[in-house]
Amino acid sequence: MSSDQAPGRKRRGAGRVTLNTVARQAGVSAITVSRYFNQPDSVSPERRERIAAVVAELGYVPNLVAGGLASARGRIVAMVIPNISGPIFAQTIQGFSDTLSRHGYQLLLASSYFDARQEESAVRAFLGWSPAALVLTSHFHSPGTEKMLADTEIPVIETWDYQPQRQPLQIGFSHFQVGVTAARHLHAKGYRRIAFVQNSAPGDFSALERRDGYLATLAELGLAPRVFAPDADRAPFEAGKQAMEALMGSLERPDAIIFANDNLAAGGLLAGQRAGLKIPEECAVLGFGDYPFAQMLLPSLSTIQPPALQIGVLAATRVLESLGVLPVAGTVQRLNLLQCQLIERESS
Repeated sequence: MSSDQAPGRKRRGAGRVTLNTVARQAGVSAITVSRYFNQPDSVSPERRERIAAVVAELGYVPNLVAGGLASARGRIVAMVIPNISGPIFAQTIQGFSDTLSRHGYQLLLASSYFDARQEESAVRAFLGWSPAALVLTSHFHSPGTEKMLADTEIPVIETWDYQPQRQPLQIGFSHFQVGVTAARHLHAKGYRRIAFVQNSAPGDFSALERRDGYLATLAELGLAPRVFAPDADRAPFEAGKQAMEALMGSLERPDAIIFANDNLAAGGLLAGQRAGLKIPEECAVLGFGDYPFAQMLLPSLSTIQPPALQIGVLAATRVLESLGVLPVAGTVQRLNLLQCQLIERESS
């Protein structure tokens, strides 16, 4: 022993519980233990219980890095979304993660907060770990990200959008159509001075596509559009308050306002109430997202509900099909157009 080596220090890996150790103690083969982690549904419930008990008792941690290096692929699927804390993406993340985990895959998650540079950084880091697949939100990427997507050989899926001309698998809906639906709903209710409030997050280009759908619809209906852009990076509730005060303080007051999301709409609705505004009698309010608080507001918030959970489950399913984990007849379905639902409540 050299003088600078601490007595009793274990060599790296010494005493490590191995997969074979778990197999022996559980009374199954090493292949069965491997399947327990990688394809749990292929192992009988009785054997799963025995293996789980041994894993817990021994504190076994599978060496996923070694397995990933051996196959040049990990059992990790990487996902980048605009905002981890945003309630609008919560169901997508949960549905995606739950579906993957049932087949031995795990989710690696990062947030870009509507910043193409942050997304590019996350994509570069994720690809360095050789994930099994990559899932992104929307199609607004930096040139650097586009180059990496073109060069990678793993499955790539774009969610929360629908751009059939693009190469990645598409799972989502048309934001332009959301703007059309919102404007047509308010017009059918008799509103004619309809305004649109943009998101205060500068990089939310999907919200601008909803704005474009609103603008096209008002032009078609022969109505004058009005778009308000809150101060950049203002907190959503505060941005909604700013928009409501500015629009209702003008000479041409709108009789209905479409907000880019429910957070903005809630801020506007509450600001209107504080100012004594009668909603919807004096001004209707419509959001997007159907956040959990939308039906709890007073008046309850009319909104457009995206298929958030369906996006997550379907994205994971397409990933697993692309990897050959789930069977598929023919080729994996590349274009998956989903629909949003207008939820009419008291605010409109």
